[in-house]
Amino acid sequence: MSAQREWFETDYYAVLGVSPEATAKEITRAYRKLARELHPDQNPGDSAAEERFKSVAAAYDVLGDEAKRAEYDEVRRLGPMAGRGGPGGFSFNVGDMSGFGDLFGQMFSPGGRSRTSSGVGPRRGLDQQARLTLDFADAARGVTTTINVTSEGPCSTCSGTGAKPGTAARTCSACGGRGAIDDNQGPFSFSSPCRVCQGRGSVIDDPCPTCRGAGVAAAQRNVQVRIPAGVDDGQTIRLKGRGGPGRNGGPAGDLLVEVSVRPHERFTRSGSNLLVTVPVTFTEAVLGGEIEVPTLDGSTVRLRLRPGTASGSRHRVAGKGIDLTKRGQTTHGDLIVQVQVHVPTELDDAERAAINELAAATRINPRTGEVYSGEQQ
Repeated sequence: MSAQREWFETDYYAVLGVSPEATAKEITRAYRKLARELHPDQNPGDSAAEERFKSVAAAYDVLGDEAKRAEYDEVRRLGPMAGRGGPGGFSFNVGDMSGFGDLFGQMFSPGGRSRTSSGVGPRRGLDQQARLTLDFADAARGVTTTINVTSEGPCSTCSGTGAKPGTAARTCSACGGRGAIDDNQGPFSFSSPCRVCQGRGSVIDDPCPTCRGAGVAAAQRNVQVRIPAGVDDGQTIRLKGRGGPGRNGGPAGDLLVEVSVRPHERFTRSGSNLLVTVPVTFTEAVLGGEIEVPTLDGSTVRLRLRPGTASGSRHRVAGKGIDLTKRGQTTHGDLIVQVQVHVPTELDDAERAAINELAAATRINPRTGEVYSGEQQ
């Protein structure tokens, strides 16, 4: 079945559970949700889930690409004759139905030969999705790691040729390896997929017993990935060409890695800035002074507090946050330090006496702003 006929007969919007008016973000969100639910790693041995996973990936391969989606919508509107493989396999390509001049200009090229081949040419591999959980520090610094992916890959028995080891595919004698047959009709020449080789251009007489001539088989594979510094929880990293293998010489799909980040016991983040809460004593807050502040790499920096520093106040240490690189530009985040005055719950005699002396010497009521009159409670 040609791609355009498959488009005409399959409602990819229904496959993803979105409306034809859905935005690109809504389509991506629906795909990611279904891909997570149907991924083979989540449904081992469930062939129905695996088939749905493939259908969802195929739908997103079209609807997730702006140009393909526009062509798909046109095919659905005009019928399979609007695409490259209408009924009977004719290789029409109608991109603009505004006039017959445009129609014939896109259908035929000089010399009466169709511009496009209706054979089964190279096909891009499917995008795949994987999950990766990182420690907070690794996500902030970036890391190179390995993830395990279940996907179709070149058959290990035939090395992807589809032919039984020791044999090879032969060039199709019917089409001469073109994958298409020309049908001359008066001044025009139409092309249709070769029925002998199914448009591949070659014939396998002795198929591989493992993949049955497909050249691919489901297998576990380890993929080494480089996660950039500053990746955030829930972010998806697209790795070009690391997804499902292409067919008939087509490029591989992409691998979409959804990252989960474990919380840190001390640090949180806001964009490229790191946030940490540091306890200080009452005297440090009142009199001021220098305190040591931890950083994410395990070292410390010194922060000077002014006299009268309020509990809960925030102080900035420049350049000690997360480095983010976007479009070749690197920004350096800061470390935001929130000080919190520590209130002791247990006092020895000397501490209690000192606190009592301080209380006796305190003149201003902090709740009213007035000078204390009489003995304080």
